Amino acid sequence: QVQLVESGGGLVPAGGSVRLSCVASGGAVNTYSMGWFRQAPGSEREFVAAMKRFNSNPYYANSVKGRFTMSRDTAKNTVYLQMTSLKVEDTAVYYCAADRQLIPSSLGLSSEYDYWGQGTQVTVSS
Repeated sequence: QVQLVESGGGLVPAGGSVRLSCVASGGAVNTYSMGWFRQAPGSEREFVAAMKRFNSNPYYANSVKGRFTMSRDTAKNTVYLQMTSLKVEDTAVYYCAADRQLIPSSLGLSSEYDYWGQGTQVTVSS
């Protein structure tokens, strides 16, 4: 069973950048499909980005496309979310997740994922 620990959140001014990290233990990140989700107060958890196992091409929610970049470092067993041009509406708790399915059905759905980190808060100030 893989454990995920996110870090890197904090208070960031609008227009700024931050990089989130998700360190995995108990499993190799390239053998799982990995995703990033976020949840703002009073809102549903929403998809941000995902990357299939053994595939280095991530895909993104329209709301973050062109601003966020997901990547994976197999040597460090870590996935990252580089966030740039941040907006106030990006404020949320950001979660890393792992899907153990060989053939995932929909990585845009939180129900697809089997393992979750505890989340890291990102607050964008105006």
